[in-house]
Amino acid sequence: MSAKTLYEKIIASHTIRELDNEGHILLYIDRSILNEYTSPQAFSGLRENQRGVRHPENILLNIDHVNPTRPQRDIHMTDDGGQLQVDYFRKNAADFGIELFDVLDQRQGIEHVVAHEQGLVMPGMVIAAGDSHTTTYGAFGALGFGIGTSEIEHLLATQTLVYRTLKTLRVTVTGVLPYACTAKDIILALLEQISASGATGYAIEFDGETIAALSMEGRMTLCNMAVEAGARGAIIAPDEKTFAYIAGKPQMPDGELWQQALNEWQGLRSDPAARFDKTVVIDCRDLEPKVTWGISPDQTGTITDCIPDPEHESDLVKQQSMKKALQYMGLKPGTPLRDIHITHAFIGSCTNGRIEDLRSAAAVIQGRKIARHVRGIIVPGSTQVRLQAEKEGLAEIFIQAGFEWRQSGCSMCLAMNEDVLAPGDRCASGTNRNFPGRQGAGARTHLMSPAMVAAAAIAGHLEDVRILLNSGGQHGSL
Repeated sequence: MSAKTLYEKIIASHTIRELDNEGHILLYIDRSILNEYTSPQAFSGLRENQRGVRHPENILLNIDHVNPTRPQRDIHMTDDGGQLQVDYFRKNAADFGIELFDVLDQRQGIEHVVAHEQGLVMPGMVIAAGDSHTTTYGAFGALGFGIGTSEIEHLLATQTLVYRTLKTLRVTVTGVLPYACTAKDIILALLEQISASGATGYAIEFDGETIAALSMEGRMTLCNMAVEAGARGAIIAPDEKTFAYIAGKPQMPDGELWQQALNEWQGLRSDPAARFDKTVVIDCRDLEPKVTWGISPDQTGTITDCIPDPEHESDLVKQQSMKKALQYMGLKPGTPLRDIHITHAFIGSCTNGRIEDLRSAAAVIQGRKIARHVRGIIVPGSTQVRLQAEKEGLAEIFIQAGFEWRQSGCSMCLAMNEDVLAPGDRCASGTNRNFPGRQGAGARTHLMSPAMVAAAAIAGHLEDVRILLNSGGQHGSL
């Protein structure tokens, strides 16, 4: 047998039949986690065609996109449209016999945080859902990808999808992460290197000594934002760190079944002689904290950089893209990134709303106050993360510093609720996308790690967290 990549092994184990000679297959899907925003039309389609859900036990419905995150939570949405979506979602759960994590359920949160908390993501699985950041699950050695509404309907009815196999891209990350650098800086560096379309048509496999050293939360951040490079899948081979993290989760097998599963999962890795269609290497030795300056996640630089000049770009298409970005962002070439003042600071989302992210932000914030003109907002990725942060005293650190401590949800990542920026607002954000209008019409977004968001909130402008920590004698691990 020929050597195979991990992606190829997972696809082969889930292929029901090949459909043509162009890579189209009928693929079995193990699990799906659906939200109230992308699924309504799929359920309507089932009703119109008088179809049921083939395996309701393999589906989870979870409210996260339109729900408000105000500190005092109730079952009501802020606007009529959101209320209609949530009411229909609740009806779908009842009518089709699918489990629902409603807003008052202590298991509720952003789907890509809830799924691993509950042990719904297991190595070797294929998971498809109506959200592009389903790639997050690759951190556990699973293949996750986003699908459209018509595909959701097909998945619900058949537990299968027509799928076109992808090319493979190996991203090898080497070197010890420098002080104050995180997985967020690695993925922004990758985007800067290969562009926002550099992985289109590929499934990424991350490997290398740096990946092995990352926490599971860091790996999730990497796989989460792989889609911003165009990848329709990202994966990291499971290891002992993975197994320790998932052991004992509510939906995980235990006893003899756990041992059987573990024996199987330990073989989930690319063969040594496996061939990838493309290889990229990221050397972290000289990595520094990153921030975006434009309207695409690949328009990024090191915090010590200045805004680049489009006139120095020889690629005319890229030059026009840079000009458009600077016009929208209200920035001028040559401006030091540290001179860019902000109005808002946001920590949360499926990218950086986990307990590790909140701990790193609290390490920067403790004993300090945010700038008077900055509105700071922290939205935990799930109710479980919120409770853990309160137990550890992190919430009190945030509140004392002047941050708003809110309930879980997607919140200001995509402004599909009451957490919306106004035109001209500028936000230091621990999220995944900085497209025009992403956080509100006319709003401007700068992506960075949670620690960098915390530093910006305190300084009132984009700031190098290393300077802030060193000035306070806090040089050490974040």
